Amino acid sequence: MIQAFHDLTAELLAVLEDMTFAERQDKIESIIELIDRRECILVQIKPPFTDAEQQLGRRTMVLNQQIDSLMKLQKQEIQRDILEINKKKKSSNKYMNPYESLSIDGMFYDKRN
Repeated sequence: MIQAFHDLTAELLAVLEDMTFAERQDKIESIIELIDRRECILVQIKPPFTDAEQQLGRRTMVLNQQIDSLMKLQKQEIQRDILEINKKKKSSNKYMNPYESLSIDGMFYDKRN
């Protein structure tokens, strides 16, 4: 079980490092599928562990740290794209209705006083 978990972890790391995905959605779906498969295996792993299994577990933990950092980068990239889309949307709305943001409150400023 630990070997299968390690193999899925290595595969997940490879998917996260792979920049050849044409569509981000495809990459995200692959990531979700691998995480789900890892979760199913993780609940089946029970102690006691042999020395070889403990070493494999340590290597898996190192891979997991790399996965965490790559997942954070992926999240930041998605957040940046969302902010960019919102800016474009706001800019497009201002272009379509340029007078919408003007405040009309009926005040008049007389500079003679």
